[in-house]
Amino acid sequence: MQRLNRDAIIAIILLAFCGVFFWASFDIRQPDYGVLMPSTWPRVILGVMTFLSVLYLIQSLSLGQEEIEDDQYDAEHTRKPGFRGWLEHWRNPLWCFFLFFLYLLTLPVLGMLIGGITFVYVLLGMLGGWDGNKPVVHGVIAICAIGVMWSVFTFGLGVLLPPGMILGRF
Repeated sequence: MQRLNRDAIIAIILLAFCGVFFWASFDIRQPDYGVLMPSTWPRVILGVMTFLSVLYLIQSLSLGQEEIEDDQYDAEHTRKPGFRGWLEHWRNPLWCFFLFFLYLLTLPVLGMLIGGITFVYVLLGMLGGWDGNKPVVHGVIAICAIGVMWSVFTFGLGVLLPPGMILGRF
């Protein structure tokens, strides 16, 4: 019998969370008006998360135990000692948290549209680099992703997103 690896255990925990959250979605109050139930979007998101967690579980069970242990051994032993090694090892997640914190701080001024595009552009640059034509690609990705999301929420769903001081009431 094959021993469960860390990835399989995490996938099972994620599936359990998805099940608990889906069950909890039945406690969302149903108003007497409107056509779309308030529990629809949480259930759609939980469906996608459940699907991705199942894929994660299948992938983690299909890998051989030796491959996983070798990858974990390499990842654990390539880190340099001390604070500088810790900082280099966790550089990308720290950049994500720091830039998201800056995004939240500038949200009242820049708004969701400009602030979101700036956040995604800078984050892609920090994680993917600035050489060659990458800044152009990062700009297109940031404008398209945030622009589509902003348009769907603003015009399609009628959600009031923070406009910021620059765009005003647009």
